[in-house]
Amino acid sequence: MGKEAEIEKYVIDRVRERRQALKISQAALAQLMDVSEGFIGNVENPNYPEKYNLKHLNDLARILKCSPKDFMPNEPL
Repeated sequence: MGKEAEIEKYVIDRVRERRQALKISQAALAQLMDVSEGFIGNVENPNYPEKYNLKHLNDLARILKCSPKDFMPNEPL
């Protein structure tokens, strides 16, 4: 796994953990983000190329009531 993929996986895992802790389904999150229902599932599935962009992370932080920084590691990977 390359460094780019490592950071993407880290961010996706943090978002998924926060989403699940708040008991928000993929479908509900997609609706709140105004993206297709399949988008969140595709992002969370490593077999698909979809990833979150900066706008997504900002929207996710607002929806999941945290800081965008909460999705990032404290140190470079």
